[in-house]
Amino acid sequence: MASAREEILKRLENAVHPEPEMPDFDAPVYHTIDKALDLTFKANLEAVNGSVYICKSQQELTEKLRTHLENIADSAIFCAEKKLQNLLTQSNIKHQNYREEATTMEVGITSCEFLIAHTGSVMVSSAMEGGRQMSVYPPQHVVIAQQEQLVDYLGTAYDKIQQKYIDQLPSQITLVTGPSRTADIEKTLVMGAHGPRELHVFLY
Repeated sequence: MASAREEILKRLENAVHPEPEMPDFDAPVYHTIDKALDLTFKANLEAVNGSVYICKSQQELTEKLRTHLENIADSAIFCAEKKLQNLLTQSNIKHQNYREEATTMEVGITSCEFLIAHTGSVMVSSAMEGGRQMSVYPPQHVVIAQQEQLVDYLGTAYDKIQQKYIDQLPSQITLVTGPSRTADIEKTLVMGAHGPRELHVFLY
């Protein structure tokens, strides 16, 4: 009489093993983008708790940005990029230079390299003024971008950044997809664990 162990092994030997399903190597890697790039980017970033403000002009952008920042102290708003500093100053949006005392920083305003519609990601790099810290340190990261910085897929963004920095790629290229988050501790989602807890993109 066969033992229980032998019975189990016999059943395993006689079990029918279905053929593994082969992947379709001809299927497209990315799903098709069927909306305008700005609307696709907005939908995908807002799906991961980011915010996108699509503006028809620079004036509309600064008006929306001023409203967004109205409850934040001037001493807590920082910007390191000269072009953006000029824009903020011309629009009467008070801010601090990043090189000044930054311990009070609540909002960091930066530009970006590209916006990736397919994933709702913001590509930043260490080559930008303000370097790496401006997109990581402040609790709230505000990005100001233009329509021509929108691309469809990640591959396109990498092609373009290589064209922009020929033979001199930045030491760090980062994709920011929504606010920083982690669920490492007891599988509870915590926002702002390793970086900004808010991400807002103003696009014109």
